[in-house]
Amino acid sequence: MITAKGVDVRVGARLLLHDISLTIAPGDRVGLVGRNGAGKTTFTRVLAGDGAPADGTVTRTGSVGYLPQDPRAADPHLTVMERILSGRGLDAAVRALRAGEAAMTEASSADDLERAMRRYSRAETEFQAAGGYPAEAEAARVAVGMGLPQHTLHQRLGTLSGGQRRRAELARILFAGPDTLLLDEPTNHLDADSVAWLRSFLLGYSGALVLISHDVGLVTDVVNRVFHLDPQRATIDVHNTGWVEYLRQNDADERRRRRERANAEHKAAALHAQAEKMKARSATAVTARSMARRADRMLAGLEPVRHADKRARFRLPEPQPCGRIPLGAVSLGKSYGPRRVLSGVDLAVERGSRMVVLGLNGAGKTTLLKLLAGVEPPDSGRVVPGHGLRLGYFAQEHETLDGTRTVGENLLAAAPQLTDGEARSLLGSFLFSGDDVDKPAAVLSGGEKTRLALAALVSSGANVLLLDEPTNNLDPASRGEVLAALSAYPGAVVMVSHDEEAVEVLRPRRVLVLPEAFEDYWNPGYVDLVTLA
Repeated sequence: MITAKGVDVRVGARLLLHDISLTIAPGDRVGLVGRNGAGKTTFTRVLAGDGAPADGTVTRTGSVGYLPQDPRAADPHLTVMERILSGRGLDAAVRALRAGEAAMTEASSADDLERAMRRYSRAETEFQAAGGYPAEAEAARVAVGMGLPQHTLHQRLGTLSGGQRRRAELARILFAGPDTLLLDEPTNHLDADSVAWLRSFLLGYSGALVLISHDVGLVTDVVNRVFHLDPQRATIDVHNTGWVEYLRQNDADERRRRRERANAEHKAAALHAQAEKMKARSATAVTARSMARRADRMLAGLEPVRHADKRARFRLPEPQPCGRIPLGAVSLGKSYGPRRVLSGVDLAVERGSRMVVLGLNGAGKTTLLKLLAGVEPPDSGRVVPGHGLRLGYFAQEHETLDGTRTVGENLLAAAPQLTDGEARSLLGSFLFSGDDVDKPAAVLSGGEKTRLALAALVSSGANVLLLDEPTNNLDPASRGEVLAALSAYPGAVVMVSHDEEAVEVLRPRRVLVLPEAFEDYWNPGYVDLVTLA
């Protein structure tokens, strides 16, 4: 259980939330909603104890499992299974067990063997006391439910794709079985089957849950309370209903507020008009002032009508002139340790062409874009830049952003030709205004990082865009703006996405399927593979 009393939440000098008091109890499945930048991620950090409130107190009863949007990097030398088992402290017990097995195998004398057997027996006793082999089997089931194939469980984390590492982190948290779950965009990088598994898990979960997600289907099915963050008033509106009922009530309340305001404004205008007529006569001047005050009180007592959330005014860059094939690749290959991720990838990106890269998680999609962008070198083959190539790269984990730099400094690093005024104007169109420009990128939410990374593309003049999950973390309004801009962009696009609508808007002409490196003309038969990506 988590209880907040009189909590203020700030980012720098900006007040996000003021005097928040609420309780999240076992059985509560809370959907935390609000536009990008409203403070959802920051408030969740405070609830988790990962950040301190500016004022007030947060009390946590029982254990808490917290999945941030950008999980901290775990030790890359750990295996997936060790990382998941660490959720219950079983990883050390398993290592001791394996060390005991190795000692028995390597024993060179009877005394050494006896000592090794005693060591193994102690390790096995501790392992069984911590849950033993049934717990290990349960960890494997959770991992497979999260879309991690059986063969990855003994791979080291450092050899996995970003999506697979995030799945392993989510599996660790779910396996730990905490009293309260705080999940920030848990469906990022999950395929349709894994989302269905997670939905089933959360519906059967008896603890408290706070969920931030732009997956409307998941929120609709799972949530039984809604906390709406209102940045205009720095408050949280608590709705003790499911998602569909919340939307219905929200629409009805807004229509009521507008109707009441229109009626009150009409009556107040009539009172003011009558008072204006009466104030000139000494006999009615006192009554006129009273009527005017009454009209003012009528307006002051109304609930404010909420303004529509601002939208980022997004457009992709006008592409610079280039040759017929601005980007190509010949026999690209890449390995991480003993694991071969890409092999024999040939590619020719034509001017103005559109390609989508598909494949199961871990097939090498992100790795391919990193090689094409020059972020990592290939182990074999080569990237061939064509005449006039100008690349724009959007990384799904926001690696192109420097967390130690401010929002403004990140943009100017990507577009040094901009003046300070031009940079601020551009950032303003992406909803970064005032003090937001001076915030370090490290404190931004996932949606804000996405907007900042996209803003950096606008001034790039890129004629080839490499987009890795560009719609992740965006609220519906911002996502719609990005999709509209993508539809209108005349340059070449190579995109990785599990978002069916984004692929539909892209209207790809060709598809590259990994790891087979099979290229084909796009046809509707590939749609089902998008959600498995």
